[in-house]
Amino acid sequence: MSLATKTPAESAAVPEDDQRRAWAAVFALARFEARDLLRYIPVLVTLVLYVGYAAWTLFHQHDGMDAFPALQDADRATQAGPLLLGIALFVCVNRCTLRSRKRGTDRQFDVLVMEPWRRTVAHVLSVTPFAAVTALVVLGEFTRQALRAGAVGHGSPAELAVGPLYVLLCGAFGVLLARLVPSTFAAPVGVIGLFVLSVFVSAGTNDAEWTRWLPPIVGEDGGNTVLPSDLIGRPAAWHALYLTGLILLLALCAVLASGGRTLSLKAGAAGALALTLAGAVGQAGGASPELTAAREQASVAPHRDQSCVRRGGSTYCAFPEWSVRAGDWAGVVDRVQSLAGGTAARQPLLVRQRVEARYGLGGDSAIDPLTTPYQVTVGTRWGGNRVPEFAVGVAYVLVAGDESKGGELCDGRVVTAMWLALGGDPHPMADLANVRLDDSVTGSAYVLAPTSGLSMTAGQTDVVRELLHRPRGEVTASVRRHWTELTAPGVSTARVARVLGTEVPKGAKDCAEE
Repeated sequence: MSLATKTPAESAAVPEDDQRRAWAAVFALARFEARDLLRYIPVLVTLVLYVGYAAWTLFHQHDGMDAFPALQDADRATQAGPLLLGIALFVCVNRCTLRSRKRGTDRQFDVLVMEPWRRTVAHVLSVTPFAAVTALVVLGEFTRQALRAGAVGHGSPAELAVGPLYVLLCGAFGVLLARLVPSTFAAPVGVIGLFVLSVFVSAGTNDAEWTRWLPPIVGEDGGNTVLPSDLIGRPAAWHALYLTGLILLLALCAVLASGGRTLSLKAGAAGALALTLAGAVGQAGGASPELTAAREQASVAPHRDQSCVRRGGSTYCAFPEWSVRAGDWAGVVDRVQSLAGGTAARQPLLVRQRVEARYGLGGDSAIDPLTTPYQVTVGTRWGGNRVPEFAVGVAYVLVAGDESKGGELCDGRVVTAMWLALGGDPHPMADLANVRLDDSVTGSAYVLAPTSGLSMTAGQTDVVRELLHRPRGEVTASVRRHWTELTAPGVSTARVARVLGTEVPKGAKDCAEE
């Protein structure tokens, strides 16, 4: 059929077929460029290290606090892994985009049917397989944490999206830099320049909220505060929107710089700019008055947000996400009370979960001890050292009556409290070192607890260490028999040692006498 005899519909189908073939060629080139990126040693090495380390952590046995993850923290933990992979992709995508210029083949490309801007699109798309791998790794890491028996809380999809978005952002920026500055030295200089710029901007603005959220990955300075999910306060959704808009903006600017001048491309770039600005403004808002009030309430009046359950003779109050942990706390309380004597062995306790949330995730303030009799504080972290530290808090409440008196235990009652805390532990000597600030089992040291801790003298340490090496039943019987004397205010360490049948440390003084 000649062109003159074609119907209007048939004539209109030709450009559409050409468009399909052109985009098929773009996707084919993108697949080639993605495979070519794997030939670059930085990309291959960082990808293998990232995936390999993630696979190792998936099958590695996690102990201590790692066995009790809070998912509102586990989602952010997935963001650091792709850092080196993103930098490697930034440098190597930049080199791939400049390959034709470096090898002098630009003139040959100019005679091809594929326009230069479509080749730019292919370079941008070549990064998407690496972003997909990153997404799978992030999903695997978070799923593994969520399936742990001790996991609590809720993760944020927006926080999980940061890793893959970061990889895409690095790729788009590498392509744009190649189109604007056609030099292979631009990428390494760009990495250093961005780092220096971020340091100066952060210092110049005193780490203001609007500048703190401009980098693609935003960590939290300060301590290891774990907050309930609804008190996190990170603008994760706005930040994900900001990164998405920035990726589209950089990619479309690279296409425009390559000669793409269609109205749809210009409109897309304008829309991406608007998306980026919307995300940047949204993430710079800081903590809302409602969030500030909720953090205040959780810090000073946690009972308003908590539910309580009764286990044995004691009551356990926790924020909703931690209510499943009451059984673990009850196990420690029962173990400590099983070694006590007098009324302490049957004393009902109120264990309340407490957190200092007023300063956000970056805060690391100590929690003030409770003054109400027989109330014990437990934190939001569990496992590892937190278990014997909680046992210490339970022990000195049973001995002294309330948490506020823990810092006053400078006499022989320290020995009694430490025996209660560690005497029933499967590994008492290891936990003795774990709860002491200097990780020692000799000499004087400060003992950690959920609120105020204890000060142990060298003599008290010697007595406790000897008790932990003796048969548990023998020491327990002696403690119960002399409970009133062992818990009397002002009892000396020497007297406690004699009552319990241990060697009296030579020259030992209680901390009140030193």
